[in-house]
Amino acid sequence: MTAKKVRIVTADDDPQLLRLIARNLEFEGYEVLTASDGALALEQIERSAPDLVLLDVMMPKMDGFTVTSRVREFSPVPIIIVTARGQDQDKVKGLDLGADDYLTKPFSVEELLARVRAVLRRAQFLANDAVAGRASTIQVGDLVIDFAQHLVTLDGKEVPLTPTEYRLLAYLAHNVGRVLTQDLLLEHVWGEDYLGESHMLQVNVNRLRRKLEVDPTHPRYLKTKVGTGYLLVSPASAGEAPGEA
Repeated sequence: MTAKKVRIVTADDDPQLLRLIARNLEFEGYEVLTASDGALALEQIERSAPDLVLLDVMMPKMDGFTVTSRVREFSPVPIIIVTARGQDQDKVKGLDLGADDYLTKPFSVEELLARVRAVLRRAQFLANDAVAGRASTIQVGDLVIDFAQHLVTLDGKEVPLTPTEYRLLAYLAHNVGRVLTQDLLLEHVWGEDYLGESHMLQVNVNRLRRKLEVDPTHPRYLKTKVGTGYLLVSPASAGEAPGEA
């Protein structure tokens, strides 16, 4: 039986770049659907249920930010946004809306393929994370992470997470009560190529807090150890220590 191809939707209003991206992805064995504007991209995503989405920020009819926000209303599919060089605020905005990674124009084919492989690898996450001997479920206060089902609930209600958010939370849960440095989190969740990209980590921590905390500005579960990193704690044992928030 032939294995199902990984399906990627890629959207850009530059027809030459769109063809280049599609051709190189297809050469690597991916099934590629293209869109020349944001509205068409959203339609493709809704109809085809892809494994990955690659979105340019600046597109007619609907920009990449809007598409990302709309997609996150119904799907956790991994999204890579494409931004112009020097537009760091676009990267942060895209990540904050739910994107999993970004590419900066101009980029090489090698960088494109490396980012695609990295995001797909993170999205498959979970057979490798189920290390023998670890509990299949971890409960921290009213927060429950079911690793067998890849399901997170809070007060009995499901918390919808993107693959990146889930992987980050799962790693923190496997180390509950332990401060994990920023570089350790970046290497485990994103890979060693992402060391030093602290904004990537900070944006995802903020997104997790908005989903898990009653008041994200005064977190009870996901704490910051200033100058070091982050830790997951039970609210029952979350006494405020100096430098934590």
